[in-house]
Amino acid sequence: MTRATHQVTNQAPPLEGHDVAEDPALLDGLRRGGAGWAEPELRELGLEAGSADAQHLGRQANAHPPVLHTHDRHGHRVDEVEFHPAWHRLMTTAVAHGLHATPWRDGRPGAHVARAAKFYVWSQAEAGHGCPISMTYAAVPALRRAPELAERFEPLLASTTYDFGLRPPEGKRGLIAGMSMTEKQGGSDVRANTTTATEAGDHYLLTGHKWFTSAPMSDLFLTLAVTPEGPSCFALPRVLPDGTRNALFLQRLKDKLGNRSNASAEVEYDGAVGWLVGEPGRGVRTIIEMVNATRLDCVLGSASGMRYGLTQATHHAAHRTAFGRALIDQPVMRNVLADLAVESEAATTVALWLAGTRSRLGLAVAKYWVCKRGPAHAAEALECLGGNGYVEESGMPRLFRESPLMSVWEGSGNVAALDALRVLAREPDAVAGFFAELDAAQGADRRLDAAVAALRTALADLDDLEVRARGLVERMALALQGSLLVRYGHPAVADAFCASRLAGDRGAAFGTLPRGTDFGAIIGRGLPEL
Repeated sequence: MTRATHQVTNQAPPLEGHDVAEDPALLDGLRRGGAGWAEPELRELGLEAGSADAQHLGRQANAHPPVLHTHDRHGHRVDEVEFHPAWHRLMTTAVAHGLHATPWRDGRPGAHVARAAKFYVWSQAEAGHGCPISMTYAAVPALRRAPELAERFEPLLASTTYDFGLRPPEGKRGLIAGMSMTEKQGGSDVRANTTTATEAGDHYLLTGHKWFTSAPMSDLFLTLAVTPEGPSCFALPRVLPDGTRNALFLQRLKDKLGNRSNASAEVEYDGAVGWLVGEPGRGVRTIIEMVNATRLDCVLGSASGMRYGLTQATHHAAHRTAFGRALIDQPVMRNVLADLAVESEAATTVALWLAGTRSRLGLAVAKYWVCKRGPAHAAEALECLGGNGYVEESGMPRLFRESPLMSVWEGSGNVAALDALRVLAREPDAVAGFFAELDAAQGADRRLDAAVAALRTALADLDDLEVRARGLVERMALALQGSLLVRYGHPAVADAFCASRLAGDRGAAFGTLPRGTDFGAIIGRGLPEL
C-alpha cells in the first residue's frame, strides 16, 4: 500500500451535470427564430449532453475508432465498418431527437431553427457522429429533385429510429444518408470527376472511385458521375431492393487528424446501381442543395465547438487560483475569457440566424469566417487550462483536432470565399437580402455604420476581386455578425464586438479587448452552472 505523499488541491472539479443548453445566445436565437416551443426538449438534451455518461460516450467513441472489414473469415467480400457501441448510443440519441432529417417533415414554425439548436447542443457531447446526422439532414432537399425517390425514402430518412446495419432500405425502420462527391484528381473541383454512369433501363451503372466518403455504412448516398450530358447526381443504396450488396467497395479508411469516431472511406464503384436525381448534366446544381445544408452544419459545428471550449475555459478559471487569486478574477485572464465569449456568441448568433433564413450569401460568408475562427479559438481555450488542457483527458486536444475540419469540409476557405463572390456577381436578390440585414441596424452603432459603408466602397471596386476575396468576405462576415449582435445581442457583447472586430481596437491575439469593456457581464454569460 502506497502512503499519501500530498493532498490534491486547486484542481477544477469535473464539468459534469450541467445543462449545455443554458446558453443565452442560443436560447435567444431559438426564440427569435420562432422555435421557443422546442425549449423543453432542448433543455432535456442539454442535460443529457452535460452528463458524465454522455461525456464518457464521447471519449469512448474516439478512443476506439471504426474498423474496416473488407472480407469475412471465409474470404467473401463484406465491406462493413465496425463501430464502438458508444457511437451507436450517440447516434441513437441524435436520431431520436430529430437532429437529422426530421424538420423537413415538421410543419411547425421554426422547425429548422429547433433542429439547429439541438445539433449545436448535442455536438458538445461528441462532434464526429454529427457528420452522418448532418448529411442525412442535407440529403432531403437534393433528393426532392427526384419526387419518386423522395416519396420512397424521405419518411425513412426523417424517422426517429436509428436502425444500423446493411439491409434493403425499404425494409428498415430508419435510414442514414451520406454524400460521396470528391475524387483523387479534383477535390472540390467536382467538374473534373471521371466516374461514369451508363444508363441501364430504370437505373444507371456507375464505375469509378471516390476519394472521401464519410460514414460509409450509411444506407443511401448522393454522388456525382458523368453521363453524356455532363456531371449528374445519383442516389446509390448500399443494399439493393432484392437484398444483394451494391457494387460499392470500401478500399480503406482515412487516418485523420481528428473526427476519429467517424469513418471516412475511399470507395470504388464497379457497376454500382444508381438512380438519377434531377436532370442529367445538372448534377452539380442538384447536389449544391445538399452542400448548402451541410455548410450550415459546418457553421453550427464551429459555433458548438467554440461554446464547448469557452465553458471549459471559464469553468477552469473559476476554480483555479494562482498568485493568490482565482484565475477568473485576474484582469489579463478576464480579457482572454471575455474575448473568447464574444467570438463564441457572434458565431452562435449568426448560425441560428442562418438556420432560419437560409441566406445563400450568408452561408458562404459564415462558412468562410466562422469556421476559420474555430482553430484559433480552440487553441486559446486550451491554453486557458495550461498544461491540464494539453492532456487528452481534458477533452481539449480532441476539440483542437476537430476544429480545422469545419473549414475544410464542404469547400475549404478559398472555395467558400470564391462562392461568396459568385453569389455577389450572379444572385442580386441574395445580395439585396444580405445588405438589407446589415441596413436593419443602421444608426444603432457608429462603428458598425462605418464598417458597412467601407464594405460597400470596397465591393464597388471590381479590380482584383479574387486576390481580395478573403479580405472582402471576412469584412462581410464581421458586418453581418455586428448587425445581428447590435440588434439582438447583449449590449456588453455587442459593444466589445464592434470595438474590437469593426473599429480595430484590439491586437491580433485573443485577450486584447480594449479598456472599458464590461468583462464581468460578458464572462458571466459563458460560465456554466453546476
